[in-house]
Amino acid sequence: MPELPEVEVVRRGLERWVAHRTVADAEVLHPRAVRRHIAGADDFAHRLKGHRIGTPSRRGKYLWLPLEDTHQSILAHLGMSGQLLVQPQNAPDEKHLRIRVRFADALGTELRFVDQRTFGGLSLHDNTADGLPDVIAHIARDPLDPLFDDEAFHQALRRKRTTIKRALLDQSLISGVGNIYADEALWRTRLHYDRPTAAFTRPRSLELLGHVRDVMNAALAVGGTSFDSLYVNVNGESGYFDRSLDAYGREGLPCKRCGTPMRRRPWMNRSSYFCPKCQRAPRVPS
Repeated sequence: MPELPEVEVVRRGLERWVAHRTVADAEVLHPRAVRRHIAGADDFAHRLKGHRIGTPSRRGKYLWLPLEDTHQSILAHLGMSGQLLVQPQNAPDEKHLRIRVRFADALGTELRFVDQRTFGGLSLHDNTADGLPDVIAHIARDPLDPLFDDEAFHQALRRKRTTIKRALLDQSLISGVGNIYADEALWRTRLHYDRPTAAFTRPRSLELLGHVRDVMNAALAVGGTSFDSLYVNVNGESGYFDRSLDAYGREGLPCKRCGTPMRRRPWMNRSSYFCPKCQRAPRVPS
């Protein structure tokens, strides 16, 4: 599933190619793509028609398109394979095209939602006073947000009494960090994924946050991480950060810091990649 850098790359593309354009009409080609819009496909298409799209916004891994003349937004769930593509109107339809949005201008491009596995979708929601779709009002700020509170995050870690990777993936504590970037930041901080958070010192918490930000900014600079053709930006281009990964996906390869073979362990229906020497497992009380 796309994490913060991948979603931010898509958001920037939408800001360039879709913001401040008026919707002429919308076409839902598969009802599952709007299943989160309870009123259904016809209502979704009708409510978009004639409205002007504002500046696309993001919080963590969540992306939305505000409608300028309303108090509503189109929330995009990319899921495992969702793509928001800006395509020429005369381009052939993609095999897994689910939603098409045409605009009332002469630019000659349209917005397409393509989703092979149909886990994602678009839905329309009321906004909170802060301008967020109401269904994501509980999501914490992400570490690249200028208003993210480092001290509050540290105190939350101490109170939570969990393990550090679980905390990094807890969207109520910090948003936008998924499995890939958690493993990368933990490797850089020399922390094992099962390290308890209750004993974290403030310097250690701030060091970890610094590495989370560094790895995300590095990924953003090269368009995010693409392991297959399903993650692309709005122009259909892949990201290249997978070529720079230090931990994730490197099982059996030498640690880039000490040369010890990297390991992979099953973790919460995912995998955790780590160096057994640089990231020593916490001691189990006897």
